[in-house]
Amino acid sequence: MYRVTDLFSPRMVSFSLISFGANLLFKSVGLFSNASIVRCTSAVVVCKSFSSTSAQHPKRPLTGYMRFVKHQRPLVVRQHPDLKVVDVVRKIALYWRTMSPEQKRPFEEASLADQAQYKVEKVRYQSQLTPAQSAALKEERRQKMAKRKATRKRRELTLLGKPKRAKSAVNIFMAEHFDEARGTTMPEKMISILDDWKKLYLSQKQVYIQLAEDDKIRYKTEMKSWEEHMIEIGREDVC
Repeated sequence: MYRVTDLFSPRMVSFSLISFGANLLFKSVGLFSNASIVRCTSAVVVCKSFSSTSAQHPKRPLTGYMRFVKHQRPLVVRQHPDLKVVDVVRKIALYWRTMSPEQKRPFEEASLADQAQYKVEKVRYQSQLTPAQSAALKEERRQKMAKRKATRKRRELTLLGKPKRAKSAVNIFMAEHFDEARGTTMPEKMISILDDWKKLYLSQKQVYIQLAEDDKIRYKTEMKSWEEHMIEIGREDVC
């Protein structure tokens, strides 16, 4: 279950924006009156101050859109207390898309001011780091980016319908006996199943070995068909 505070993470906001495609229809867009528009665009948005201690990296400032979300969320929740958290974000995102550049300007200008301040604080923070700390942070960022890229790739392949990899004999055995495995936690259950697998005679394992061979054939057949389809639609890059 998402908390209200989770709504405005980059991931949730990205989801909310993507969900607003051509097929998104709202019968009621009268959530914000003309008076509320004036209040939004004339709101005084105070720039955040960033601390630059050696123990904490300055936080990246909010975008103009995120500032608008933060400003409007309490109003939407107050007017529509029964709305689900996702629908709250959807309403706000839809209204942002209908606002004029003049209406968005206060939020975007405040974001630009924060960005300038953030850059100054970031340089100050980095100047306090030792070479070893800088190298460690660089490696940490590299790993995060690689992990993010791999996650996006997996999601894309799932959406494109890439077949699931073939299961090994022991994987099939584990899936079949997991519910009856000894132990209360996942690691305990897996250890007990592996121990049971090792105790099986080869003749007892044979049925699972055959199932694994069958699944390998299934995977190869499905992959060949999937790769041909990817070539047809111009996505050779994922094959």
